[in-house]
Amino acid sequence: MVAFRHLGSSGLKISEITYGNWLTHGSQVENDAALACVRAALDAGITTFDTADTYANTKAEEVLGDALAGQRRESLEIFTKVYFPTGPKGPNDTGLSRKHILEAIDGSLTRLRTDYVDLYQAHRYDHATPLTETMQAFADVVRAGKALYIGVSEWTAEQLRAGHALAQELGIQLISNQPQYSAIWRVIEPEVVPTSRELGISQIVWSPVAQGILTGKYAPGAAPPAGSRATDTKGGASMISRFLGDDELLGRVQDLRPIADELGLTMAQLALAWVLQNDNVAAAIIGASRPEQVTENVAASGVSIPAELLERIDAVLGDSVVSDPRLTDEVSPRERLA
Repeated sequence: MVAFRHLGSSGLKISEITYGNWLTHGSQVENDAALACVRAALDAGITTFDTADTYANTKAEEVLGDALAGQRRESLEIFTKVYFPTGPKGPNDTGLSRKHILEAIDGSLTRLRTDYVDLYQAHRYDHATPLTETMQAFADVVRAGKALYIGVSEWTAEQLRAGHALAQELGIQLISNQPQYSAIWRVIEPEVVPTSRELGISQIVWSPVAQGILTGKYAPGAAPPAGSRATDTKGGASMISRFLGDDELLGRVQDLRPIADELGLTMAQLALAWVLQNDNVAAAIIGASRPEQVTENVAASGVSIPAELLERIDAVLGDSVVSDPRLTDEVSPRERLA
């Protein structure tokens, strides 16, 4: 069963394997399959579910709400996000303005079929809206009982520090950041993680298996396997393409197999266990198109990787690891997307 960790310095505990539906529900996976995956997650002890209003242009929230219907609400932690365009994608259907946040939370709650979310997250930093306006709107959402805690996604160390200070002034808790993080994508380690530890903020990491690269299914010089994310035209292929052309990286990933075998893990389990060795990581988000994938991934919970094997992983991956902290800032658009 899944282990639990505190989220930031709060009293909230979440399952360290969290189920997310970014590239699946409402797009890649039919509703029946999505329901089966959520049931497999619940059966495995996962209680934390992450989504966003922009996923499949709001359909992912609807599917998750349907899948969780009938479950005891108090036994779940439901997370969603606001920022990216939704609906008809008008000028105010995006960003972190007061108007968009207060309208977006009501839409999310309706689709998720709940009165509140446990964590409401800024999906990116909004350079077009004053941070004071954004944080005041989040504070009002919390005071209205529509969210219990506030989080962000892909914020830099400087942005986290400024947002945390305003949250404290407003009497609300900013307790999490949701960045991309894996054994080959470590841009949060130099600056974001040390700052987060200082502020009492945890990481809820997405793409811990690097969109499937760390499963080892993609061999250098070979065509992607049929039915894999790299062959999916609904979003998966575009996300994974930046890694597929790097045969050196793909070869080094293959060299991780003996380490996985030594630990009695699959490659996917090794990738998940690796991110969970970082004590600033509260959870690794997994996605699934089949229930068996959920069952496999959950087995990474509670795994301890000895220091000498962590060093071997670093040696194998070598300079294929991306760790430039400046890359975090690049993922937040300078202008609103509409």
